[in-house]
Amino acid sequence: MRGTLERGHHNIEHEHVFSSNPGFVFHDSCGFEAGAAGQFEEMKRFVVNRAVTASLKERIHAIWFCIPMTDYQRTVTAAERKFFNECDTGHVPVIVLLTKTDALHLAAMEELLDANLEVGEAKEQAAGKEEELLERWLAHIKGILDECKFPPKAYVSVQKMHEEGADCSTLVECTTNAMREEGLQRLLISTQQSSIALCVEYAVKKTLTAKMELGFMGRLQVNVKDLQRELLKWFPNKTVSAPNGILWK
Repeated sequence: MRGTLERGHHNIEHEHVFSSNPGFVFHDSCGFEAGAAGQFEEMKRFVVNRAVTASLKERIHAIWFCIPMTDYQRTVTAAERKFFNECDTGHVPVIVLLTKTDALHLAAMEELLDANLEVGEAKEQAAGKEEELLERWLAHIKGILDECKFPPKAYVSVQKMHEEGADCSTLVECTTNAMREEGLQRLLISTQQSSIALCVEYAVKKTLTAKMELGFMGRLQVNVKDLQRELLKWFPNKTVSAPNGILWK
């Protein structure tokens, strides 16, 4: 969902699927801040209807609401407030994405140079200043959006997502945690064809840890093969060779 970008020519009903990972299906809205009220209502109908539809194929499972950092000093816009006050997404979590955070580099350099630092010294401290600016802005928008009627479930910052091979692990992990329902979490994790580490993390956190908390006698009663099957549910796109030579998929 793009609430603060320039008006584009996107039909939110159209599906976007990438050949590199066909497990994900995206819907992209127009930037409704610069558009007419009709565009906002079209987006709202889509979100509300797809959030409650009985068809699993048509249902949306998470919403990414993108706010670019190219103009980080601006206040939270009326369009952003309107979305979080009027769009009841029900069980579907909305995650705010602070995008284009690399744009903060110039602002960080300007602040450091204004503090009379030399260029070399400013470059050395730029990364820390960028993080400070990002935290400042995040606290600002959280303070406003968290007071809305339907606040975001989570916030995450991303950068260089347009580049091939971009690291999406933080975004996927944030989205997975926001979903909360284990079935949906497993579904999302299963699409991560390149992130075996994420599959391992959730297999341990959601399955193995629960068994370890049973206590000594409880652990003795755990069926090993059943535990293997439960763990491997987090790896549906992987083929695993067991010690006895059996292949699990």
